[in-house]
Amino acid sequence: MRKNLKIVLTGAPGAGKGTQASRLAELLSIPQISTGDIFRFHIKNQTPLGIKIKALLDDGKLAPDSDVLTIVKERLSQSDCKNGYILDGFPRTIAQAQAFEQICQIDGVINLVVSEDKLLSRLTGRRTCKSCGKICNMSSLTGNTICTSCGGKLYIRDDDKVETVKNRLTVYTLQTKPILEFYKNRGLLVNINGDQLPENVSRDIEQALNRL
Repeated sequence: MRKNLKIVLTGAPGAGKGTQASRLAELLSIPQISTGDIFRFHIKNQTPLGIKIKALLDDGKLAPDSDVLTIVKERLSQSDCKNGYILDGFPRTIAQAQAFEQICQIDGVINLVVSEDKLLSRLTGRRTCKSCGKICNMSSLTGNTICTSCGGKLYIRDDDKVETVKNRLTVYTLQTKPILEFYKNRGLLVNINGDQLPENVSRDIEQALNRL
């Protein structure tokens, strides 16, 4: 498998993008770039951008394209991206995809396909550790209510509450799903069944990358 791949990993909220991007980053020795992580950094530190984005995310809305493109372009200019990278959840709109096409040419788009019922179950069952930030799911906690990594207290993020989750999935359908056709027309799209064990999803992704 090539080591200098430039990959977009996409899918609905809760499809498992973060898990698979992390595994791929380790396998290929390239950085995982999550716009969500960057925005959460700004929110945690209450920067002007963070305050603006938090209000939007709490309503289940997407960040403005201009803000997203700015942070992505800045991140890709850093030295660790020279040998490739994995974009986790970006681009999320046609406008972002078109603008990003002017910045660089990617090698492939991996789309994780998961049913809406499973997505709802995954997202509304998520709990985040207040201490270390790890995301756990109630289905795997077997009655525990503390973080499995550090023992910290778990809480429900605003964007993981039921009504917000439903709104996030609606926003995804309206604004993000159209990029799949955009990349399909460019011969870059690969659909992967994300409704299986994480290790099996990883296996299918690796097989797809071997064909690029």
